[in-house]
Amino acid sequence: MKTINDCTILVVDDTRANVTVLVQALKEIYKLGVTLNGEDAIRFAREKQPDLILLDIVMPGTDGLEVCRRLKAMPDTRDIPIIFITAMDDLSHKTKGFEFGAVDYITKPFDVTEVKARVKTHLTLKLAQEALKNQNTILEEMVRERTMELRKAQIEVISRLGKAAEYRDQDTGAHINRMSKYCRIMGKALGLSREEYERLDLASTMHDVGKIGISDNILLKPGKLDGDEWKSMKGHTRIGEQLLSGGSSQLLEVARIIAMTHHEKWDGTGYHQHLKGEEIPLAGRITCICDVFDALISRRPYKEPWPVDKALEEVKRGKGTFFDPELVDLFISLQPEIMKIVEAHQDEIL
Repeated sequence: MKTINDCTILVVDDTRANVTVLVQALKEIYKLGVTLNGEDAIRFAREKQPDLILLDIVMPGTDGLEVCRRLKAMPDTRDIPIIFITAMDDLSHKTKGFEFGAVDYITKPFDVTEVKARVKTHLTLKLAQEALKNQNTILEEMVRERTMELRKAQIEVISRLGKAAEYRDQDTGAHINRMSKYCRIMGKALGLSREEYERLDLASTMHDVGKIGISDNILLKPGKLDGDEWKSMKGHTRIGEQLLSGGSSQLLEVARIIAMTHHEKWDGTGYHQHLKGEEIPLAGRITCICDVFDALISRRPYKEPWPVDKALEEVKRGKGTFFDPELVDLFISLQPEIMKIVEAHQDEIL
């Protein structure tokens, strides 16, 4: 950590006698820089970043007030404390100096004891402010790291919650991994922000969490469900909504919406609210397409996996009835990226 003896002071005065007095007073304690005019002072301050500037107000050319104004206007020099050098009776300059951002002033002729005291006071304050700033930076980094840890834990819990439902429905939880990737690339292609499409990716993994509340004899039935069984199966959207309700995070709210609406149809014949068209939230419309497509190409207790081409044709057939027509066009346009996901998980599908 920087100590007061490591500090550099810039002395700016066009009168060499004044410079000599100040240098003699301070050279045993601090590192010093000297300039005799305003423009050189500005260059020195920007290049060397002194810890304090002793600045004469009355100088030919660029005077001290202008030097102060320009240094305070630049991000890289605005925090350097400036002590003005002024005549004993020059009240107007003292007032302007404070208005321009100076922290103090010393008067001519110099009292060496006063000069040393004022310099030490302001350097001590500056070092304390820097230490506090560094401590705040450390604390902010610790908070960021802790937040990342909590987010990773949240993602892990969410992922396992989604898989808990999926494992009851088929041999692996791979379906939700593939489907969430489809949702992600669709969200990205739609122009959603990174935060939004990453949230969609995670939230979609919980689309079938309500299946936790459906009995195995219905979930794992190899044949077609009868009326009562199908009614019970459709209840998983309500169960999912209930499980995910009441949370305070945006992620859980999107997950709740998806769980509730991913079986709604564009023409209003879906369940459980019979929403129609754009009444269906965007996240639900996206998840619906991705879920159906992956279900078609996957092995299930009641069917063999479909070829990808046949599944894509089925998605096209649902355009404007089952699915949002614009989202169908988008999904088909993303076929190369979708195929990469399918091919990367081929062993899980078959």
